[in-house]
Amino acid sequence: MTLRRATTALALIVTLAFAMPAFAGKGDRSAGPSYGDMTSSIALMLAAPERLELPLERIRQQLKTHYVDNGGTVYWVGTGRMTPFIQRLLDAEDDGLNPDDYPIDTLIDLRDGLDANDPMSAARAELYFSAFFVAYASDLKTGRVIPQKVDPRLFRNRKTVDVLAVLTDMNKYRGPTQYLNVFEPKNPQYQALKKLLRDYRDLEAKGGWGTIEPGENLKPGMTEPRVAEVRKLLGATGDYEWQTPGDPDFYDEQLAIGVKRFQARHGLEAKGLIGKQTIIAMNVPVEERVRQIMLNMERWRWMPENLGDYHFLVNIASFELQRIQANTIIDRMNTVVGAPATQTPEFSDELEYVEFNPTWTVPYSIATKEMLPRLRRNPFAYAGDFEVFVAGKLASWGSIDWSAYGPGKFPFTFRQKPGPKNALGKVKFMMPNKHNIYLHDTPAKDKFLQTARAFSHGCIRLSRPVELAYGLVPDLGGWSKARMDSAWASGKTTRASFTDHIPVHLIYGTAFRGDAGMIEFRPDVYGRDRKLYNALFGRPTS
Repeated sequence: MTLRRATTALALIVTLAFAMPAFAGKGDRSAGPSYGDMTSSIALMLAAPERLELPLERIRQQLKTHYVDNGGTVYWVGTGRMTPFIQRLLDAEDDGLNPDDYPIDTLIDLRDGLDANDPMSAARAELYFSAFFVAYASDLKTGRVIPQKVDPRLFRNRKTVDVLAVLTDMNKYRGPTQYLNVFEPKNPQYQALKKLLRDYRDLEAKGGWGTIEPGENLKPGMTEPRVAEVRKLLGATGDYEWQTPGDPDFYDEQLAIGVKRFQARHGLEAKGLIGKQTIIAMNVPVEERVRQIMLNMERWRWMPENLGDYHFLVNIASFELQRIQANTIIDRMNTVVGAPATQTPEFSDELEYVEFNPTWTVPYSIATKEMLPRLRRNPFAYAGDFEVFVAGKLASWGSIDWSAYGPGKFPFTFRQKPGPKNALGKVKFMMPNKHNIYLHDTPAKDKFLQTARAFSHGCIRLSRPVELAYGLVPDLGGWSKARMDSAWASGKTTRASFTDHIPVHLIYGTAFRGDAGMIEFRPDVYGRDRKLYNALFGRPTS
């Protein structure tokens, strides 16, 4: 059974507060009712004809199977485990979660209200702690929100937890905290974000890193009072690690190294010039960076548990593709992704084949919105590079009255021939999917010179596609670099299939572990951080 946020209804009647520390309770190790009285009360509660409170009702059958049918051991009452679990909920922000999402006060009251003469209240406490343990484990494993409810462009398969298995395995672990750690994603990115979250929360507790006043651009060799503030800020962020020089206002070479490191981590042009964009990035408060890390931890909870020992990772937000083998990046290259109006979706699929000298079938929206107006003025406008098909049959450009057609009435397919002008360049890498998204070459190389590269109609343009094709020779049975060169020279469309399909994951990571283990941040170019933040913290996503 899938468990999704069993706390929703209870939150309507429980006002959460944190005035009472978790370890102030008296009931955790108190002598409760006898084992027999408690298990009998549990059986009575679960067998009652009336509905239980929602958190219990949602997993009532699993609770009955565990405690009654299978004789599951009492895990919470009188064992000393209640307090560590409550503390884990109080510290939920360390897991990138929100303590306000859990009925901590109710659990404290249940713990402190245990009475040896009231087996029914003890049974209720046992069931409540189990129910919310399962809820928290589910949140750690699958995420707090359903991806496509946040944004329709998030195509992640909804993950589940086996509630009965969670309950059955509880007694294998001495403490609830150790058991909860089992449910966290083991992905290196998630684990790195969790560690970095603690570091940034520590910075937040110390007051953050200050701000830099706007003004003229700062360059190495300048002396200016703001330079000292930059030096202090970069010391707090970990980008500047040297002793302060004799004149802290002097922009020296060591500070330039720190500035370039900061700029690279934030996806900026790393030349050491401190201009408007760099100051904007420096002035993002640590509190916002903490939230950004938490949002990206949620995204990793949505991801498949096994990304593949060998896989491709395309980070839409950082405009980069990585080839990863055994958790090691073996190649990386810049990409161009969908523009904000034609966003690249997030999903996972598999590379199946490579196509040399590809043709390009023009998407319907481009054909009707961009090409049709020109054809109305000149029926032969695209005759040199494109073919037109009607019902799958080749037609003549001059035989069609283009003024008679438009969106909703357009029975034509346009296909661009292979060649130097082809929109897909010399090669495309296919992972057939319903979104019609793939990786490809492009004749428009100038776009790769920019730091923010959201320009395409949704597909992923690669900066070094020929090198990538060469690098995939071991994965393409019977192919070599020479054979690829021959295929390109022929000018004909040629397909090469992978011996084993290669997993490809398209993600939107605005905070992630970068080189040397340092965290990197990227702007929210699609506004997806904002939508996710609103979903997690209860605001409308529209």
